[in-house]
Amino acid sequence: MDLSQYRNVWVFAEQRQGVITPVVKELLGEGRKLAGEIGTDVCAVLLGKDIGYLAKELIRFGADKVYVADHPLLENYTTDAYTKVITDAIHEYKPEIVLYGATHIGRDLAPRIAARVNTGLTADCTRLDIDPEDKKIMQTRPAFGGNLMATIVCPEHRPQMSTVRPGVMQKLEPDDSRQGQVVDVDVELSEADIRTKVLEIVKSAKEIVSLTDADVIVSGGRGLGNPEGFAVIKKLADVMGGVVGASRAAVDAGWIDHSHQVGQTGTTVKPKIYVACGISGAIQHLAGMQSSDIIIAINKNPRVPIFEVADYGLVGDLYEIVPMMAEAFANEKNI
Repeated sequence: MDLSQYRNVWVFAEQRQGVITPVVKELLGEGRKLAGEIGTDVCAVLLGKDIGYLAKELIRFGADKVYVADHPLLENYTTDAYTKVITDAIHEYKPEIVLYGATHIGRDLAPRIAARVNTGLTADCTRLDIDPEDKKIMQTRPAFGGNLMATIVCPEHRPQMSTVRPGVMQKLEPDDSRQGQVVDVDVELSEADIRTKVLEIVKSAKEIVSLTDADVIVSGGRGLGNPEGFAVIKKLADVMGGVVGASRAAVDAGWIDHSHQVGQTGTTVKPKIYVACGISGAIQHLAGMQSSDIIIAINKNPRVPIFEVADYGLVGDLYEIVPMMAEAFANEKNI
């Protein structure tokens, strides 16, 4: 394979009902860093129906170029349609790197495209770097249950492809003055190419917490002792303007829905403040929250691993400490 003909960093611009998913903005920020090191452009790949207006938003968040594939059969995500269109675009434009968010759609789409274009894929990356010697991308992800970090390269095939966990990379501040190029992709797609049909989209009736967007997360673990403890956690989260998280142990016990789970098997988060209440700090949990700006840990046991990554550690009964914190934050707001 002639690797010299492959250029640019592509970001799959996942959108749902005309809304760009937050991880795309994170990937554009990371893509700018990678492109700067290898001397190429950052390009977004946008698929859907009547979604061309979103190109301006992608440019504001760092894209130099936006490839827009607009077609009625792309209105709702289907694996077959999106795979064919992006595969055709890769063959035509030859990107060097393609990044996807490790969302439900990204995890479904990326491996199918990788197989079609005969390249590798590193899943659930938490860090991306450029090798200073040969300019290959070094893709780092947790391995063996999070007990070590593996760095993977794709030396002989292009494009180099990764899915990246939401909440890990730093998005850029939007810049309204940025200018970029919009390229209309010639879509060759028919109903015969798609083996499934979306009949109806039913949104969940229950409230799903958005951990990746939260600036403040207050999480509870096994140390709560019972599901009622999350009511205490929620009072602190509410007064701090945050959301409720949980450890895997609390979710497995049936105390709270999986959408609240923070960690390697849940959601990777990067809030400004992370409060861990009654969480010991298993490696899987730490892998999902240790990049938080400020970590506050509350636990009776002073020797649990969570204190090793905490900026502030409070040793004591969370049922005494958490209400005191909630009262203090409430009083601060009322001053």
